Amino acid sequence: MGVIGFMALAANLASAGLLVPYKDGDANVRSVWLCSRNDAIGNVMVMLAAFGVWSTATAWPDLIVAAIMAEIFLTSAAQILRQAWSEYRQEHTSRSVAAE
Repeated sequence: MGVIGFMALAANLASAGLLVPYKDGDANVRSVWLCSRNDAIGNVMVMLAAFGVWSTATAWPDLIVAAIMAEIFLTSAAQILRQAWSEYRQEHTSRSVAAE
């Protein structure tokens, strides 16, 4: 499981690294960047949670990591929704002005 975790982390880091130049692009490109970044963070956190569960014999490390990951993903989703809504309004406004 650890080998697969490290391979997934390497793949997600490579993907995120390729997307760094586009992280400030439109909502679609930024969403891909954030998903890759979040997946890499998630890989590290899951491995830490597994170690924590193993070393403490409790579910608390897993639950704490799950809550942190949920916050990271919800924050990213909110950022993308705000950006996409802003881009939609700008597009709609520019079309309305062009039509007049």
